[in-house]
Parts: sequence; structure tokens; C-alpha cells
Amino acid sequence: MPARHLAITAIATLALLLTHNPASRAQNTPGPNIIFILADDLGYGDLGCYGQKHIRTPHLDRMAREGMRFTQFYAGSTVCAPSRSVLMTGLHTGHTPVRGNSKTTLPPGITTIASLLKQAGYITGHFGKWGLGDPGSTGVPTKQGFDEFFGYLNHMHAHNNFPTHLFLGEQRYPLKNVVPDETAQGAGKATVRAVFAPDLYTEQALQFIERNRARPFFLYLAYTIPHANNEAGPDGMETPDYGPYARRKWPQPQKGLAALITRLDTYVGRVLNQLKRLKIDRNTLLLFSSDNGPHREGGNDPAFFQSSGPLRGIKRDLYEGGIRVPFIARWPGVIPPGTVSSHIGSFQDMLSTFAEVAGLTPPPGTDSISILPTLRGQPGQQQHPYLYWEFHEQKGARAVRMGRWKGVRPQWHAPTQLFDLETDIGEQNDLAAQHPDIVAKIEAIMKEARTPSPEWPEPE
Repeated sequence: MPARHLAITAIATLALLLTHNPASRAQNTPGPNIIFILADDLGYGDLGCYGQKHIRTPHLDRMAREGMRFTQFYAGSTVCAPSRSVLMTGLHTGHTPVRGNSKTTLPPGITTIASLLKQAGYITGHFGKWGLGDPGSTGVPTKQGFDEFFGYLNHMHAHNNFPTHLFLGEQRYPLKNVVPDETAQGAGKATVRAVFAPDLYTEQALQFIERNRARPFFLYLAYTIPHANNEAGPDGMETPDYGPYARRKWPQPQKGLAALITRLDTYVGRVLNQLKRLKIDRNTLLLFSSDNGPHREGGNDPAFFQSSGPLRGIKRDLYEGGIRVPFIARWPGVIPPGTVSSHIGSFQDMLSTFAEVAGLTPPPGTDSISILPTLRGQPGQQQHPYLYWEFHEQKGARAVRMGRWKGVRPQWHAPTQLFDLETDIGEQNDLAAQHPDIVAKIEAIMKEARTPSPEWPEPE
């Protein structure tokens, strides 16, 4: 990193320390640290531990060997902002405030994971991509329970891994990248690529861990990779280098995707090593996932590496490939190592899970169920009667997972398709005509599962 940026980083760190008010937080609070690492547009089949054959992910594969790998875990949505809103609020897309990418501001007064954990004395930090509130709005992280924030506020800004600035709280933090076509949100294509933003906010996250190693902390580390830079067109898989894939006879976008995923894996390895070095490894629940399925943007072809694995669909689909995601949990001494769970869960469950881990009672009225019994390898895990998704782009879409059954309306008012995921994980055989009773139950859920919202009316 250039010397000037090292100096800026040091100043930023000092500013973060000076803004803390220790008197406002409970002291000597018991409870493990919690780290949630989120990838952006990483597919179910993009990791070695989920069957990927060409892209190297040794650290995430190690995390799966040392912890628990879930095979039926779901993102909050098939696109960025609503998925993150579900994660933060414990409310699925029929209830959460942000149900699409067009209006992305969390309202005041809503309970988030961060504001909840602060009640148990946790110090809370978010580094990377937020996407739930612009500067000056009620949705910024520091108004939603986070003590510290460094990264991107706007999800369009987060397309560019070589931006002219990031945000420290709500203040601009300048970088030496040059983006001649920069939009008002901060998106664009850099002509001078001096600083790769994920390198920078990873360093800040590692410093956050070190500063707070003696007290419970919640770290939300949300990466912008392997999302494409949409403003760069077919050259949107931007990366500092192609790493071990430079000489592969692959299309350039596929080299870029592979390099970004392996770089992401390296960041996870650095977090694992930091926990071990600080001797807080066994007191930390570490989780990894992705906000939705793989993309077809920036020149990327999701079929090239079979990024959806055996699943149908990609980002912006409510078929499994758009919403079923990698989910890995590691907590030495608590989570049985090398285990694979078929528990059906979703992002909404993190709020209740983290509350139970911290010794708190989650707020009433959420769609969240704690998965702590599953993580501990214990019986008595509560099950969802169903999972629900709604999508507010294009002509809209809806989906319900109910046990083995999955109902999908690929457009809001389209006929319901029905799939048996126990025998048809690829959703190839529509069984709606054979099971009208099950279709009727799923369609009833589609009506009852959502709260009407003037901001999110039913698509026409």
C-alpha cells in the first residue's frame, strides 16, 4: 500500500478510536465474538467445498472442514439491497423495509442485528458494502447500531473496486484512484487504479478485531467481490491481477472472476489467522455466505465454472440458483468439525441466532428462528413452516419453500410452478398439475406472507 495511504489509514483508525465512548457500553460482558463475512454474487458452486473444480478456495474449504457446511441455506433475496435488509432486520422480503434495489434506506427505529447486540455490550463494526442508506439518511450504519463503519454506503458506488473515495462514517475518505466518468453515486471505471478497496477495508477490519480482542465484538465484513463493475461493460471483472490464473486459456472475464474469488478466500484466511494469533479463535463464531446467486455481468458467464452448481438459475431468479447460497459456520469447541447440515434456513435467522448467542431475547414479530441448536449439533431445532421471497424488478416474482416443496412464480402474476427439491434439486420438472392441493397452500402463503406496502406495491 502507498505510504500516503498508510498514513491516511492510521489517521482513520485514530479517528475511529477517538469517537468511541466506552462509558456508553456495558463492561465485562460475557459472550463470544461474532463475525459475519458476506460475499457479493458468489454462487452456490463457486467454492471447492461446494464442488468447484477450477477455482482455488483453500481457506474457505478449511473453514468448512473445521466447522459446519450448510446445503440448504438461503439468502434474503436474489439481489443485493433486500438480501442485506433481510439479514440485518430478521424480516423476510414480505416484511422487511427494503424489498428491492430501487429504494434502499432503512427507517429509524427498526431493530438491526447491530443495535440488538449493543444491548449485550458488544462493540459493533461494519466494513465493506452497506447498501441500505446514503449519507445524511436514516439508513447509514452508524444510525443503525454500528459503532464503526468504513466502506461503501451506496450499492451503485460499490460496483467499483477502484473508487475515488470510500466513507468513514458519513465522511468521504479519499483514495488515489482516478474515475473520469464517476457518477453522482460514485460509480464508474477507473483509469488510474492505485488502491483496491477490498484490500483497504480488510485491513481496517483486521485492526478492528485486534483493538477489540478483549471484549465481545460483532464484525460485519461485507465484500464487494466477485460482483462485476457494471459500468465497465464486458471488462467489468476488474481485479489487481489474475494471480494463479494469469496463464490459463480462459476468457479474460473468467480469469477475473476466478482471481476475485481466490482473493476473497485469501481475505478469509487472514481473518482466521488473526483470530488464532490473538488467541480468540475458540471464542469467536465465524460465518460466511453470499448475498445471492452468481451474476451474468461484466462479461462473466456463470455457466463457465458452473457457478450455480446443480441448481437452476442465477442472480435475479427465484429459482434455487438465485437464492440458495454457500453458508459455512465455524466455532471451535462448539460447532462439531467437518459436519454437513441440511437444515433449511435463511438470512432472516441470523438475528435470533446472534441474540441467543449473546444471551438476549430477540424482539417480537420477526421472521427469525435461532439456528444455534443446529450449530451445536443438538436436537430440538425449530423449523420454519415456510420461507418466502418476493422480487421487485422486471415483472416481479415470488417463491415459497415449504418442506420438500418449492413454489415459484417467475413473474408476479404467472401461474405457480411446483418442484420437489428432494428429487429434483435442479427444478426441471413442474409438478403443479399433479399436486393442486400443494399449489393452493403455496398460493395462500404468497398472499398471507407479505405486508402491503405503499413503497413496494404488487407489480402489475
